[in-house]
Amino acid sequence: MIFLELVLQNFGPYSGRQVINLDTRSEENYRPIILLGGMNGGGKTTLMDAIRLALYGQRAQCSTRGNLSYSDFLTQCVNSKATPTDKTRIELLFEHIEDDKPVKYRIVRTWDKNPKDGKDTLGILGDDDTWPVDSLVNIWDDYIENLLPLGISNLFLFDGEQVKELAEQETPPPIVVEAIRGLLGLELADRLAVDLEILVNRKRKEIADTKDLANLEEIEAKLTQYQEDYQGIQAELATLNDLIAELETKQREALDKFMSEGGKIASDRSHLEQQQKDKTSTAENLRQSMCELAADVLPLALIPNLLNQVQAQGAKEFRYQQIQLAKDVLIERDKRLINWLSQLTIDLEQVEKIQYFLKEDTENLYTSNSPSEAPWLLADEESLSQLDNVSYHLQNAQKLAQQQLANLKAVEEEIITLERQVQTAAEPEAYQKLRDAVEDAQKQVIQSKAKAEITQRKLTELEDVIEQTKKELKEYTDTNIDRKNREHIIASVGKVQATLKLFREKLTLRKLNKLEEEVKHCFLYLLHKSDLVRTITIDTKTFSLSLYDFKGKPVPKHRLSAGEKQLLAIAFLWGLAKVSGFRLPVAIDTPLGRLDSSHRNNLVEKYFPSASHQVILLSTDTEIGKKEVETLRKNEAIAREYLLKYDSSTRETTVLEDRYFW
Repeated sequence: MIFLELVLQNFGPYSGRQVINLDTRSEENYRPIILLGGMNGGGKTTLMDAIRLALYGQRAQCSTRGNLSYSDFLTQCVNSKATPTDKTRIELLFEHIEDDKPVKYRIVRTWDKNPKDGKDTLGILGDDDTWPVDSLVNIWDDYIENLLPLGISNLFLFDGEQVKELAEQETPPPIVVEAIRGLLGLELADRLAVDLEILVNRKRKEIADTKDLANLEEIEAKLTQYQEDYQGIQAELATLNDLIAELETKQREALDKFMSEGGKIASDRSHLEQQQKDKTSTAENLRQSMCELAADVLPLALIPNLLNQVQAQGAKEFRYQQIQLAKDVLIERDKRLINWLSQLTIDLEQVEKIQYFLKEDTENLYTSNSPSEAPWLLADEESLSQLDNVSYHLQNAQKLAQQQLANLKAVEEEIITLERQVQTAAEPEAYQKLRDAVEDAQKQVIQSKAKAEITQRKLTELEDVIEQTKKELKEYTDTNIDRKNREHIIASVGKVQATLKLFREKLTLRKLNKLEEEVKHCFLYLLHKSDLVRTITIDTKTFSLSLYDFKGKPVPKHRLSAGEKQLLAIAFLWGLAKVSGFRLPVAIDTPLGRLDSSHRNNLVEKYFPSASHQVILLSTDTEIGKKEVETLRKNEAIAREYLLKYDSSTRETTVLEDRYFW
């Protein structure tokens, strides 16, 4: 699916008719990003609301609707300068594959300043934008659910506030939980389980006599009461968990203050002083070792040129000595060769030529290798070998000296750090005050967790009571009702429910395992810091994320920086979108939030060009600034650019094509 065009007419701050081309396709190359820049209050969020409204109408989760009725919301969306006779209109042209062929549809929603019957008028136009497809109008909600289900739309159409909320909370907000459940298909299984329960109860009542019916109703009343109590305790437990999260935050703040103001250092002062003493001793040992090196061959490193010269001269003289020895041997051999040749039936002239050649060759060998100057080193082979050993030991001594210098520098830096830590230790009175604050915060957390544990135990006990009551209800039916046909239905439903429960559990595990891997890969890809996290797990009930390092130990979320938390939230949404299997456009309002420069660069270079085949970015000048937009342009990632120019005097926004802030 790809959005091709968005048309706004008298909608919000957009006066008159304004057309935005969203098509990213080009014959030259592939560029996925549509960049729309605008200041806060200039109409960026209104564009996102227009896309949602076009797709889902009354069901749209628009940012400015709040608790307004649909009629009041439509009235609110009308441009303030529009006359009572002017129509407000939204058009969204998109293309998708249907029966292996590309098909285009234009969604058109229009309404007056005071909408008739509190609704808009929906029209669907076909390929040529002229003939209406009336058959789609009546089933549009079902049709769009197959293309882009409302439950998972927030994975593809989201804003920076949603990312901020997801980053700060330990468990995902309801809007993301709803998307996850829609992705996993859990709401369908839950709905089927409820429908089966209703069917069973109806069949029980149909086959029971008056007494049986009274007993059944009594058991059902108890079951209903237990379920209501369960919901109440569940709500109480949720409140306690929120309180625990708040108290844990206060505990971390107290501990951070304790650490920053020297409390922990003061408690470990003696340990730090001992460490400082040990490091000082290590430094002295290193210095002594370096002195021993300086007393050996290391000073020769000051005259490397002289050593090289001596080695070269020794090699020359040694070779000359070898040639001198070889000369005599060659002369004797040549004499024997001439005598032998003279005894053969070879012409005397030829023998003389051979004799002349051998003599000249020997003289040339001696002449070409004779030294240009008189030998002065006069070293024997053993001395030259010792000279090579000196060079070898000198190289080892130099490497060892460099290593010990580096070690000494590191130890000295550690000593300085330890001295600073000891100096920043808190005074006894301040230390006790900080420690009391930490202990008080810890005590509150422990008490709250104990209360939550008791509440959880009550919840578990009530679960057992509910299961026992359901079992009693089932046993009562099996024992007292003798209607084979309806009994068969009840028994079959029980088997279906058991199978459905098992299916739901296995489906959840299978999809969550895939989602965990996808979220981890996305997070590490965005973070470019592969040694932080090895595994990410997702709770099957709360869908909260848990991080583990390479030693299998948990990585608390509060240890992540604000930027890393936001990258984790974006990786979560990105992973969900990938696992969904839907090839859909991604629209992001306020895309960078409070990210620092390095994390911004990661999103700009890695996420935006890869998030989807079509990425619509709605940004201010401080988010995707001059540096970021130049990076996107350099990487050829931007297909089209628009500037939303807001005039505060008229309170109207104009869409300017082929322009951005820079």
